[in-house]
Amino acid sequence: MKSALLLFGFVLVCVQVVAQSASNSATLRRYFGLHFDFHAVKSDSLIGRNLSEKSLDSLLTAVKPDFIQVDCKGHPGVSSYPSKVTTATVAPHIVNDPLAFYRSVTRRHGVDLYLHYSGVFDEAVLAKHPGWAAQKANGTIDASKTSVHGPYVDSLLIPQLNELADYGADGVWVDGECWATVLDYSPTALAKFRAETGIQTIPRSDKDAGYDAFKAFSRRSFVQYIDHYVDAVHRHRPSFRVASNWAYSSMMPEPVQTNVDFLSGDLTPSNSVNSAALEGRIMAAQGQLYHKPWDLMSWGFWYEFNPTKKQGDQKSAVHLMQEAAEIISLGGGFQTYYQQNRDASISLRDLPVMVEVSRFVRARQPFCAGSMAIPQVAVLYANTTVNAFNQPLFGNGQTQRINGVLTALLDAQFPVEVLSEQHLQGRMKQYPVIVVSQQDSLNPAFRQELLDYARQGGHLLLIGAKTTRLFAAELGVAPMTTKPGGPKRVQYNGQSVVLTGPFQSVRITGKDTKAVDQFLGSKTDNPTAGVIATETAYGQGKLTAVYADLSQDYQKHQSARLRDFIASLARPLLPKPVVEVSGSHLVHVVLNRQSNKLAINLINTGGRHADPQVFTYDEVPPLTNLTIRLRTAKKPKRIMQQPENKALPVRYAGGIATVTVPQLDIHSVLVVE
Repeated sequence: MKSALLLFGFVLVCVQVVAQSASNSATLRRYFGLHFDFHAVKSDSLIGRNLSEKSLDSLLTAVKPDFIQVDCKGHPGVSSYPSKVTTATVAPHIVNDPLAFYRSVTRRHGVDLYLHYSGVFDEAVLAKHPGWAAQKANGTIDASKTSVHGPYVDSLLIPQLNELADYGADGVWVDGECWATVLDYSPTALAKFRAETGIQTIPRSDKDAGYDAFKAFSRRSFVQYIDHYVDAVHRHRPSFRVASNWAYSSMMPEPVQTNVDFLSGDLTPSNSVNSAALEGRIMAAQGQLYHKPWDLMSWGFWYEFNPTKKQGDQKSAVHLMQEAAEIISLGGGFQTYYQQNRDASISLRDLPVMVEVSRFVRARQPFCAGSMAIPQVAVLYANTTVNAFNQPLFGNGQTQRINGVLTALLDAQFPVEVLSEQHLQGRMKQYPVIVVSQQDSLNPAFRQELLDYARQGGHLLLIGAKTTRLFAAELGVAPMTTKPGGPKRVQYNGQSVVLTGPFQSVRITGKDTKAVDQFLGSKTDNPTAGVIATETAYGQGKLTAVYADLSQDYQKHQSARLRDFIASLARPLLPKPVVEVSGSHLVHVVLNRQSNKLAINLINTGGRHADPQVFTYDEVPPLTNLTIRLRTAKKPKRIMQQPENKALPVRYAGGIATVTVPQLDIHSVLVVE
């Protein structure tokens, strides 16, 4: 593989792309913002009564956001402004027009105004027009999900978005979209399916022939729906910016084929530090490839959707800063969600937290905005596997099957990207290591490209019972019948780790394949027969395989031994990393090129953010005396710790520059000059 120094050459070529991305972000003014919504219902009778210019002036002056997003129509389908669209359901008692108020005050402050609008998900319109609904396989209508093939998009959604643009709003954040879209058995949908595919017998379940084709058709139909309304609104008002919540994200990681203006999504309210690390990497890859600005939203409070829809405490500033750090370190924008009052006003009770988070993000903006990752380790997130695994049309269930491995790699201080097929095709050679973890359904041509990459000197780390079966011939192993059993204990480097996930028994058949680690007997602690991992010489490269699913174990337990086990397999595949960080396993490392300079982001991930019993926390102990080793052709002129503006003493020998970071609070960027 190419040396770390050659990687620098690659990122220099990409400076123009970074500049374009940064320019798009600057034009869009969505680096830091606040989101408010309340999903109006018909019984809301005080909308607009308590709107206060003085209160909003205080918030905007103190927080200084680029934008705010406020409610205009939520999932109940009730418009919280006096819409003149005849098909709209408007709250019956609007005292004052909230949108006119928010547009007037935000314009005076130079703050952009975006609107929260529920798209596919609309209960009120379906109560009035049940024929606009998606139909279920049994012929009944869905009471909350509209059909992307029906009149809804042209009769309500587009007219209302045009109306919002005429208010002078800067854009819209369309919620309830891909994740709310369902299989549609309406007559119009079925007629289109038959005409497009030639399949005449409609599949009603995953046991029926043609079911995958019906799901693929339904996904394409949703993309066409987005394409239709985005272009229609742009024709009406070209400057009006549109995003479909979670489009082209982990739920829908396909190539961007519509004219959405930016990418965005809202994180799960719990364990958001780790989910931000995953979702941010997927968004960053999409944004960089398709030149789309992107941001992610953290909920400002803890919330549990299932089974009780239970709300917990408001998150502390420290908690939100960690989530923000994971996002802005990847070059994205950050926003926080606070609940809007049912009269459409905004409370100031969380203002101190908003101000602290704003200062934190703004201080790092000069060192993070427009960043581009330097290739080191890529974790594959394959579209084909997402589509095969997801039960709904669009969902993030597949993230649970890679998130643990990603977090383990990050906790072992590897700089990692999460990439889909379109990001890797034709550029695999730029990555010394590609991790294929629980990617059970791969396009044959893409699978072959992965093998060609390894043959030409690349390193594949294959993880998972089903995934390794896909590569059994190349790994030089023969899959065997796996006997059912409980947790398995594995020995590596004199240590042991417990694995509880699915496991694939194999027998080594290839002369270039060797076993890496062994099982331990449950009673004797002596090595027993069986192969847990192998290394296979493959052309000029190497295939390393683990015949067990590891992600769920690490996501659930975050075992230090499992982290070290995964790292022990990955580290030999990256013998000359651009950057190495030691001194704590609580630091995540993001390696970027930003403004033509190398930027090493260090994020302190201490705190109980992954504990489902903890709503929030207000203290993260600082990390001290971190050692950073940087491979570079010559000694840097200086290395600055930002935003602390602290010059770090540099020791240089043998092509490696070494610095010590005396203290890392939450997030620092080492800027190499």
